[in-house]
Parts: sequence; structure tokens; C-alpha cells
Amino acid sequence: LRTCSARTFRHPDTNFSQPDMAHASLERLRDAHARMKVQLQRVIVGQDQVIDQLLLGIVTRGHCLLVGVPGLAKTLLISSLAKTLDLSFNRIQFTPDLMPGDITGTDLLQIDPATNERHFRFAPGPVFANVVLADEINRTPPKTQAALLESMMESQVTVGGRRHPLPNPFFVLATQNPIEQEGTYPLPEAQLDRFMFMVKVDYPSLDEEREILRRTTGGVTQEPERVLGPEELLEIQRVVRQIPVADQVLDYVLALTRGTRVGSDAPLGFLREWVTWGAGPRASQFLVLAAKARAALVGRDHASVEDVQAIAKPVLRHRIVTNYTAQKEGMTADVIIERMLKEVDPSGAVGAGLPGVRGAR
Repeated sequence: LRTCSARTFRHPDTNFSQPDMAHASLERLRDAHARMKVQLQRVIVGQDQVIDQLLLGIVTRGHCLLVGVPGLAKTLLISSLAKTLDLSFNRIQFTPDLMPGDITGTDLLQIDPATNERHFRFAPGPVFANVVLADEINRTPPKTQAALLESMMESQVTVGGRRHPLPNPFFVLATQNPIEQEGTYPLPEAQLDRFMFMVKVDYPSLDEEREILRRTTGGVTQEPERVLGPEELLEIQRVVRQIPVADQVLDYVLALTRGTRVGSDAPLGFLREWVTWGAGPRASQFLVLAAKARAALVGRDHASVEDVQAIAKPVLRHRIVTNYTAQKEGMTADVIIERMLKEVDPSGAVGAGLPGVRGAR
């Protein structure tokens, strides 16, 4: 991959044929990313990997699902992120009695007191914000969960037969509690597939938790400062999509995603006993976009196999449906992805994404 010429990466829809322009754009992106991390670390202790994955989602227009036990500052992290970007922010607490109209909004009947004329006026719901926190999204029934589907994919809602565009940029950042499952409704695969990343939020280390105690039990609190505005963020998103990707990297992405589909023409043999359903085309798109963003943030002007491998888990873990045998043997989605990364040979992933396997299946 390192020996490929610049011509390999040229794309007719990008400006990266002009090295100076590309370098300046990528420098702005890296500078903004570094400043955002500094501001978030003023209020969040540790969780560097979580912050990095959230920022990758933001610069690629991706929605994120954060999974972690209560008390790990998931809500604080999301609200702080909205402040650093100077974006409007709404929090929706998902409960069993929440209705779709409570999210999207509804038409209200109004009567003109002078003419007695009646007409409907649309009252926007809390989804009309740049950043929407869907807190404990699995605590509401599927009918209400589905109210987010159109907004997540098309940045609009349809109420009363009329379409209402959402603000741009628009992100859904949802949280889910993995341990308290009584009274919850597991997210259907169609809903999960709309999330670019499933981000695991773990407990802090001993030193990090000690620092949390110092900050939260004292008298001084810090607030994150604005780093970017909406227009600047939209420009960064445009730059990320222009980062070129070699065909070899695209073939590697296809080898990974198509390899998870046990009923397809190119499954990885060792998955047949553990996987019921694999990743779809949207996973391939997200792998490429996230690899582009990571490449830019680490200082490269093109995406590589290394970038794909670095973000494979958060993109794929919620798209691999394991069966009872896998659960009995402790084969989680993350364990399966780790084995895939070891066994799929990037140099053998050629053609239509057929996986080249390093060892025996």
C-alpha cells in the first residue's frame, strides 16, 4: 500500500489532486480534533477511546450508541460535546410510556379568534436539534424506537403527511444500560444498523476514579469552551469524505463484511457455527468513512488497512448476531472480530471482496 502512487488515490470528485489544499484542510481537521479533546477532558476524566470514537462519528456524520453501566458520565460527555461544537442539544428520556409524537412532534389544531378559522400548526418535538441524546433508548417499545429511523437516515420527520427537515448537522447519540434488562425492549437489527458505532464505556482505572472524586466533590467545576461552529463542522465533514481510499483497502473492507454473512458467497468458514446473521452493506460504508477520518486524525492523507482494523470493533460488534452455541462458548462479537482480523489477509482480499485467509479455517 505504501508504494502506491498518488494517481491511485485520485478521485474526480475531490480536491486532493492539489497537495497544498489537501494538506491545509487536513491540518485544520487535526487541529480542531485536538482542541475538542482538550475541552472534553476538562469535564471528562479518562475515556480517551470513547471520546475518540465519538469524535470519529461526529466528523463522518455518524450516529453512535453508547453502552455502559450507570454513572460513567455518558450523558455529561454528550452534552459537553454539543457545547464544544456550539450545537443545539436536546435530551430525550426514553420511558415505556413515551409515544412517537413525543419525539417527532405533532400537528396542533389552532383557531383564529377573529375569523374562527381552523388550521393545523406543526409543533416540533425534541428531535429538532443538532445533537439529540436518546437516553436509555431500549426502555421504550419498538413503535417509539422506530420514530427515530427516518430522522437518522434522512434527516427529516414526516408528520401528517408533511415532511419536516431537521437541523444540519444532525446526530443521534443514544445510551443503553447493559445490565438492567427488566422492562427493556432490545433494539431491533434495523434500528441498530442505523448506528455507525456501538461504543463500549468501561469503568475508569483507579487513578482516573481518584481524579473523578477530586473534581466532583470539590467546589470548582469546569465547563467546556466552544471550539467549532456548525458551518466549520460541515466543512470538516466534507473534507473527510474527500480523503482517498485505495482499491486494496476497499477489497479488505468487503472481505471483512462479506465474510460475516454465513449464507453469502464468501463466508469465513469458522463463523458458521457461531453466527446467525452478519453485517450488511451499511457496515462497509461506515468502515470506509471511519477509516478515512482516522487516517486524517493520525496524520495521513489516505485511508489504510491499519485504519480499518482500528475501528472494526465499534462498527461491526452490533451487526454480528451470534447464536446459542457462541453464547455458550463465550464467543462474543468482539472475540469473533478479533479472530477475523487475524485470519483475513489484506493482501489476499481481492476481486469481489473474497476473503484471503492466513491460516486454516
